[in-house]
Amino acid sequence: MAQEEREGIVPEAVQVVGIGGSNRAGSTAEKALRIALAAAVRRGARVKLISGPDLVMPLYEYAAAERSERAKALIEAVSSADGLIIATPAYHGSMSGMVKNALDYMEELRSDRRPYFSGRAVGCISVAGGWQASASAVSALRTTVHALRGWPTPLGVTINTETTSFDVDGRVQDPQVAERLELVAEHVVEFALMRQSLRAQQMETPTLRELAPAQI
Repeated sequence: MAQEEREGIVPEAVQVVGIGGSNRAGSTAEKALRIALAAAVRRGARVKLISGPDLVMPLYEYAAAERSERAKALIEAVSSADGLIIATPAYHGSMSGMVKNALDYMEELRSDRRPYFSGRAVGCISVAGGWQASASAVSALRTTVHALRGWPTPLGVTINTETTSFDVDGRVQDPQVAERLELVAEHVVEFALMRQSLRAQQMETPTLRELAPAQI
């Protein structure tokens, strides 16, 4: 039993933000993302989905004086997130332009208290009509997450729509894919909880600078 549970303290629920899908409502990538976010909820997380129309934004321009309301909402959500799950369709062997543009907006977090994706696990999911495109897209996504200082989860999920389908309610028909989406969510939530616990310990434990000379 965790120390917090023994003392009757309930850890604060972590916030997981899901980003992705396409501008087509109910896309396969969005369905996969929703499954992963539902798994995060079952593990006690609060979740927020930013998908479809919410990601239709002007191309990111560093010097732009104003940001759209959708861009502001995306930036604010990521800034407050404890973990992220990103799902992209594969377009010509890489992530979609819409998802990449959303990630380009993370430059606005360069001076944040946690710059870019710092200190956060990021689950990566790609969907394509074939294994090669799906694998290359998730690889590109993981590379970008690294560049944004995030921690890609050990498992990235590739979904081949030629062998995997979803029913009308958005449930994936392949049990192995369902298991992998569950595992990605588990990794993201567990990492966020570990970071939360570490921050709490750091707040309670004095540093050497805070200790009086007589105590050192």
